[in-house]
Amino acid sequence: MDNDVSAGSSSTTTIAGRLALGVTLLAFGLGYTDLIDGVTAADAVSIAQYIGGVALFVAGLFALRDRDTATGTACTVLGAFWFTWAVSAGTQVSDNAAGLFLLLFALVALSLTLAGGDQLGQVAYGLFCVGLVLMAVARFADSDGLTKAGGWFAVAAGAVAWYAATAALAHWPTAFSRRAARPGVTATG
Repeated sequence: MDNDVSAGSSSTTTIAGRLALGVTLLAFGLGYTDLIDGVTAADAVSIAQYIGGVALFVAGLFALRDRDTATGTACTVLGAFWFTWAVSAGTQVSDNAAGLFLLLFALVALSLTLAGGDQLGQVAYGLFCVGLVLMAVARFADSDGLTKAGGWFAVAAGAVAWYAATAALAHWPTAFSRRAARPGVTATG
């Protein structure tokens, strides 16, 4: 792993956004895994509304003000997702409507994954995308097993987002070298 921290991954708004996303994803995901007795996704509503929704959205606005389009876009859109999820939790909607909501935001997570940027960000968004797809399919198919699997992907995404923020603060490795990713192949450039 390289110790290089790119300018985008070390900005204050990126770090704050990743911490907010990481905490929210961990709370949300753990609520769906049944790992902790008595903890459900409903317990993550306040965290999702204020940390994932409001704080993430505000971090995005600061990033956009600083002309950091990638962080600004990610934080504002994901902040809108978390706020909407939190304020609509507990309301009666059809499983198909809830599944569609999750699927649409899975497309957003896919866009963030494919947009490039640093590797840890792409991994976090990619894991979140898979988690949302699994949860969407679970709503369409009424499958508790897929919901739990989606929760585990959200937990993994949260852990990666948290690590990315902590690594930027602590100057830990934030990128995989090409040589480590493909043993035996020499990287050039």
